[in-house]
Amino acid sequence: MNEAQLTKMRDGKGFVAALDQSGGSTPRALAVYGVEEDSYQNETEMFELVHEMRTRIITSPAFDAEHILGAILFEQTMDSKIEGMYTADYLTEKKNIVPFLKVDKGLADEVNGSQLMKPIPDLDDLLKRANERNIFGTKMRSVIKGFNEAAISEVVTQQFDIGKQIIEAGLMPIIEPEVDIHSAEKEQIEAYLKDDILSQLDNLAADELVMLKLTIPTEENLYKPLIDHPNVVRVVALSGGYATDDANEKLSKNDGMIASFSRALTQDLRVNQSEEEFNDILAKAVKSIYDASL
Repeated sequence: MNEAQLTKMRDGKGFVAALDQSGGSTPRALAVYGVEEDSYQNETEMFELVHEMRTRIITSPAFDAEHILGAILFEQTMDSKIEGMYTADYLTEKKNIVPFLKVDKGLADEVNGSQLMKPIPDLDDLLKRANERNIFGTKMRSVIKGFNEAAISEVVTQQFDIGKQIIEAGLMPIIEPEVDIHSAEKEQIEAYLKDDILSQLDNLAADELVMLKLTIPTEENLYKPLIDHPNVVRVVALSGGYATDDANEKLSKNDGMIASFSRALTQDLRVNQSEEEFNDILAKAVKSIYDASL
């Protein structure tokens, strides 16, 4: 593991940009950007267009290390190039931003109010390729929608079991058991989730380090014990569908938690904007998310 990047992620000021929309969420991300589905004929063309969007974001002067600590990439983004360099190398060498990779294959069907991750049969190979592409860490997402202790614990156990496999490969896992912001039981879920995660953290060896990506909690500073845990490098917040201003306002009330926003970062960017307009809008979003992460 790159020690300089580890120090940056542990101690740096800023946030983590989530640019990891996958096959299921890419059409929506492109549509928000102003690229409709009739603009591409197949998945290959779709991913070329989304890589153009991500390239425009990453190469923007607004996307800088002063405000952004890391960026989460989709697998095809990792294997694509920006200005002749693989994306992770461009982020590291040109931007001084730490690259992460989304490794999950999407969500299984909902059972007892939760969605586990689908199996990741090629994970060892993917982690090997991630190391070859100079990726620092990974991210994987599950979703909890209802309060069921056994189901929540199953989500957390799966996350940590795979997280240990990622640690063994020399990478930093971002463990992401998302809580649905629309759940009527959100606060109850989060209280149980906190305790369950703490139990898993307490069973890690001293050198088994993780990051956590969690929905902004209803109870302010609920996750402070997780933030302070010696095995946790950083706790980052997902926006979960909140608009930028709302996500920033909620995040700012949670000490030590920083943003890892996707929609809230890019929601006002459009394909037909001039470079000046695009960069200005991105700069305002970056600055607002940075301020909320301090």
